[in-house]
Amino acid sequence: VQLVESGGDLVQPGGSLRLSCAASEFTFNNGGMAWFRQAPGKEREFVAAIRRSQSTIYYADSVKGRFAISGNSAKNTVYLQMNSLKSEDTAVYFCAAGYPITSSLRSRDGYRFWGQGTQVTVSS
Repeated sequence: VQLVESGGDLVQPGGSLRLSCAASEFTFNNGGMAWFRQAPGKEREFVAAIRRSQSTIYYADSVKGRFAISGNSAKNTVYLQMNSLKSEDTAVYFCAAGYPITSSLRSRDGYRFWGQGTQVTVSS
């Protein structure tokens, strides 16, 4: 399984970005995909998750109302639309895929496959 992220960039506070994660040899409809992020000196944290089979979506409280996760099962691709970006959203964003149970959708342990990450920098 390969996960390839794209879309990271430098953006001003209040701006928007859309990240994409294309999965090969992983069937989105059979599992779950998620975004995590890691800022310098901090642990990798959960951002958003989607499980297509049950149309289940979760968000971290810090991004709720600003970020939106969605998926295209035909393309085996998951997206993260990020609006109203803040400086504290600056991090490397990682795509993850696997077969997590409901209680593990927001946990790193729930995902077996990871992308290399894409840098998002929010700064004026």
